[in-house]
Amino acid sequence: MHVLILGGTTEARRLAELLHGTPGLTVTSSLAGRVASPRLPPGEVRIGGFGGTEGLTAWLREHRVDALIDATHPFAGTISFHAARAAATAHVPLLALRRPGWVPVDGDHWHDAASLEAAAALLPGLGERIFLTTGRMGLAAFADAALDELWFLVRSVDAPSGPRPARSELLLERGPFTLEGERGVLRRYGIDVVVTKDSGGEATSPKLTAAREAGIPVVVVRRPPVPEGVREVASPEEAVEWLGHMS
Repeated sequence: MHVLILGGTTEARRLAELLHGTPGLTVTSSLAGRVASPRLPPGEVRIGGFGGTEGLTAWLREHRVDALIDATHPFAGTISFHAARAAATAHVPLLALRRPGWVPVDGDHWHDAASLEAAAALLPGLGERIFLTTGRMGLAAFADAALDELWFLVRSVDAPSGPRPARSELLLERGPFTLEGERGVLRRYGIDVVVTKDSGGEATSPKLTAAREAGIPVVVVRRPPVPEGVREVASPEEAVEWLGHMS
């Protein structure tokens, strides 16, 4: 049985670890290649895109894939829709592995946004020193001249390219992050607004606790939906169970 994991997340690596060494099972993890030095999972690994839906369909057929698991980042929407169409065309069972999204608790001051552009539009009324934790992709949304009076601390794993806010400082860091560390960032840079995507999970959630303690508003960009009709599970263990029912 050949399983293709569309990965790049903690959950994808954990799933590959759980499946590694299983008799009769070949696991290939596919990484997009957007991070310079990714943490590689065990087993076979391919890096780079497939060339859209048609390329992924051809790969599934050529490599005789028996099951496809989309364990990409919750905001990697394009590949998820490519996976849904390719799996349907190649008649390969598809499962989406998505960590649960964050839920606000008492004391949180969250502002929902449907997109990065919507998040940027909220900022002038919320604060002046922004902790931008949405990654290096999509920074152009915050390079609008209407935001030139605001200052941004941009945190990213790798240095971004392309447009970014006019007044900004780059902080190159990779999670997981600690609560004490996030408290320090907010205090050291005088942050009064946090912007984040609803990535879910514990690796990057301490910033939410730190913001709550400091009474700082958080703009949360909501994640896109999983393609219609695709089964979704929340943990690598559930994905292993799903595969077990196929064998």
